Amino acid sequence: MEDDRARFVELFQRHYGAVMRYAARRVGQDRAPDVVSEAFLVAWRRMADVPADDPLPWLYATTRHLLGNEIRGRGRQARLAARMGGIVEMVAADHADLMVDQVRVRRALAELSEGDQEALRLAAWEGLDASAAATVMGCSRAAYKVRLYRARRRLAAALDPVPGREAADAALRPLAHEGGS
Repeated sequence: MEDDRARFVELFQRHYGAVMRYAARRVGQDRAPDVVSEAFLVAWRRMADVPADDPLPWLYATTRHLLGNEIRGRGRQARLAARMGGIVEMVAADHADLMVDQVRVRRALAELSEGDQEALRLAAWEGLDASAAATVMGCSRAAYKVRLYRARRRLAAALDPVPGREAADAALRPLAHEGGS
C-alpha cells in the first residue's frame, strides 16, 4: 500500500500539469480541474493498470474518456436549456483567442470530426509521438499516422479552400511535428 502511495504521489507530481493542460484545452480552465481530479482518482483506484514505464498516454486516454462524459453532459444541458426556453450563455474565450489567426484555426479545427481534432491535438498541443498518441486514441501506430496525415489535409482544406494559396501551409507549420515518425 505504501509503494502504491509513493508511486501515485510521483505520478501526480510528474504528470499533473500535462494532464491539466490537456483537459483545459478541451473543456476550458473552469471544468478542467474536476476532470483531472477524476482522472487521477481513476489512476489511484487502478494503480496496477497504470504502466510504470510511460504512464502519460494512459492518463491521457483516461482523461479523454472522462472528457467525453463531460462533453456529452454539456450537450444534454444545452438541449434541456433550449427546451426550457432558457438562454445558454457562451463562455468567453481567453484573450489569446481574439487573435485573428487563432480564431481562424479554431474555426477550421471545429469543422473537422472529433477524431481528426484529437489526432491533431495530440501531435501539436500535447507533443506526443505516434506510439503514445496511438495508445491514447486506442489504435495502432500506423493507423494513428494515417489519421494524422488525413486530419492535416482536411485542416489545410478547411483553412484555405482555394488551391495554390500559402495560408494553409503557414497555419500548419506549428502542426508539422510529425508525432514521432
